[in-house]
Amino acid sequence: MEDNGRESDHLMLITPERVFYAGLLGRPRKRTPGCCHVYVAVKGNLHLTIDDVLATAELFVTLPNQRHSIAGDYRTAISVTLEPESMPDGVIEALAERLTGPDRAVYARKILAAYALLRQRRYGDITTAEFDEMCFGEALPRRVLDPRVMRAVARIGRFSGEPVTADTCAAEAGLSASRFLHLFKEETGISFRSFRAWKRARHLLHFANQDLNLAHLAQDIGYPDSTHFSHSIRRFYGLKPRAIFVGSRDLAIYRSTETVRLAEAS
Repeated sequence: MEDNGRESDHLMLITPERVFYAGLLGRPRKRTPGCCHVYVAVKGNLHLTIDDVLATAELFVTLPNQRHSIAGDYRTAISVTLEPESMPDGVIEALAERLTGPDRAVYARKILAAYALLRQRRYGDITTAEFDEMCFGEALPRRVLDPRVMRAVARIGRFSGEPVTADTCAAEAGLSASRFLHLFKEETGISFRSFRAWKRARHLLHFANQDLNLAHLAQDIGYPDSTHFSHSIRRFYGLKPRAIFVGSRDLAIYRSTETVRLAEAS
């Protein structure tokens, strides 16, 4: 696990399929992330708004692409994110039902215990199964993807700044573009374009605590210009890029070995 050198109770562990974040939520603006979020209050309660309906609890789950806003009684909260393409259809919905059911408080304590473990840096590395065990008490089922789609997913996940197009991925898979796009959505449950847009925004997380020129960063992770960058980040995270960087100055960022390997392959 890699440490970017911050000393703080705020931390983020990034793996290809999961993220554990404990830090500032920012202002409660609408966000539409492409992943599942499990939000847990560090103190007090959280306040979730979906379709103008406000709910209050210590733990909430939001589904991929579900527009919502989240706020808390305390400035720091936990967010555990799960990438939908990593699990078979229905797994996230079943997990959400379980976590927000009668044992909601038990799962909240489980995730708070995971936070305590990560603060002590007991994990030199972590697999998806170990991550799930730590947070939910069991490894969640894994989706098995067609190898041609797996290669495209890996390419998108690297984001070296070079454009990742359906045509390029289709050619590598030995398929026509239309057949590849159909296969990709059939296998992942997500359109290629939506998947690529979310992963590009997710890649920002790796740099959130660094002092960078945002225009250069936008170009480096594949955005055509700063305007597209800002609009995309605000749509997915409900925050301007600058606000994310300002709120992450004391954030310690860790990356799993698999995440580092994918980055170095770019």
